[in-house]
Amino acid sequence: MIELLRETELFSGLAEPLLRSIADECVTNAYPSGTILFRENEVGTLLYFVVSGSIKIFTTNANGESKILSIITRGDCFGELSLLDGKPRSATAQVIEDTKLISLSAKSFNQLLKNNHEITLGIIKQLSARLRETNQQVQDLTYLNSKQRVMKNLLQLAGTHGRRNAKTIHVRLSLNYDELSQMAGVTKPLLFQVFHELQEKQILSFVEKEFILDLSRLKV
Repeated sequence: MIELLRETELFSGLAEPLLRSIADECVTNAYPSGTILFRENEVGTLLYFVVSGSIKIFTTNANGESKILSIITRGDCFGELSLLDGKPRSATAQVIEDTKLISLSAKSFNQLLKNNHEITLGIIKQLSARLRETNQQVQDLTYLNSKQRVMKNLLQLAGTHGRRNAKTIHVRLSLNYDELSQMAGVTKPLLFQVFHELQEKQILSFVEKEFILDLSRLKV
């Protein structure tokens, strides 16, 4: 458990005695693909850390339309916002592939913040980064056209989750076309149109659950 905690960004710089005390408060569980961990507007009771797998964080409007806010993968944590302000969950968290998580109760989490300046600072940095990401999403929806949003979304996924191999980047994520269109804020037909254009130019290709971007052709 200690080694798993050390791999998370939030706890990576902590001394082993403190990690050991945190580990004593944590629980590890496995979740199959499709599991809803919590829903928007529910009371928050747990903070989660991803050991393996991936989670999508999304909101849903009154018409049932969803917008994916972020994809959480190994080493990331999520669910801290409602533990900090005591308000309901601001989004829904769903497992998108078989996933192993560490969870920490709200009581233990808040006690850690009171006693450890490093963890409090880490949470502030994480929330600031997410606020900047949200602001950027708003700007993208305002200033970028649909095709630009799809391309930017692919590049962001490649930068965050990709594996570089010479002139290509390979991204393995269990996202379907609905989820990819939600992330970019476009309709699925338009997503297919952009994908088709990129495939014709040999910039984008798909192999099983992986998409590949050819950077050499992207620059042309």
